[in-house]
Amino acid sequence: MTDLVDSMLDLMRRLPPTRTEENVNALIGICPDYADDLLGSVDQPLQLKTDRATGRDYLACDYNRDGESYRSPWSNEYDPPLDDGTVPSSKLRKLEISANEAFDTYREMYYEGGVSSVYLWDLDDGGFAGVVLLKKVMTPSSPNEPAGSWDSIHVFETAERGRNAHYKLTSTVMLQLITRKSSEAEDDKKGGDKKGLEGWKRDGEVSLSGSMTRQTEQDWGIHDQSSHITNTGRMIEEMEIKMRNLLQEVYFGKTRDVVYDLRSVDDLEKTRRQRELQKELVGFIKR
Repeated sequence: MTDLVDSMLDLMRRLPPTRTEENVNALIGICPDYADDLLGSVDQPLQLKTDRATGRDYLACDYNRDGESYRSPWSNEYDPPLDDGTVPSSKLRKLEISANEAFDTYREMYYEGGVSSVYLWDLDDGGFAGVVLLKKVMTPSSPNEPAGSWDSIHVFETAERGRNAHYKLTSTVMLQLITRKSSEAEDDKKGGDKKGLEGWKRDGEVSLSGSMTRQTEQDWGIHDQSSHITNTGRMIEEMEIKMRNLLQEVYFGKTRDVVYDLRSVDDLEKTRRQRELQKELVGFIKR
């Protein structure tokens, strides 16, 4: 069992991240007995669903799934309906409602759109755990605009120790960005009557996608149950800022360096003359 699951996870790491959901479904079709193990180990782009009772959107993942149903954080009901679905205790449910309101404000301030969801569940040792989900999709209004999505999954565990609490946070960010550039000249040659996807050239398409996971542990003081929201919110805010900076420096920075090494942006003749001038100056200095 372990070897088979490890083999599937090893295969997933070698497949394109833009087709994670499709590849996971294919593996589940091949090995349906290990569906729960695979779904619990592979981070997939968050699914957007609508609560039938409240009409509000929420995010679905493995943490609010029970069988084929997903629990809404707004109504606490499963869709499709499930009579014996797992739900948090009444005390934890009140905290979950407050956490959803708090992170909905956080989402609006940092993302200026998108959808957020928070799910909490009780642990056997008396503590509790939870997950904070954030998703923002950039939908292009025209074919020449970029498209992409940002998915954040923050899983945390809480253990109270007197007036303090110990938090373990595991954060995963999945980024997908696609930029396209169409050739208007080619479209004109073909008659100029093709628009949208029909006149699209994939030669100018650049796709950047991947995921990043980071972990941290911290101790914070608590005064009441609402302190858990403040403490986890502070940790998630700091973690997202760090991960955004890493994405900026590593993903985009490294990609830009590779592209610039493969293709010169400046005029090659101008660059050659500058190098010759530098050599002449170095020669005069040595004299």
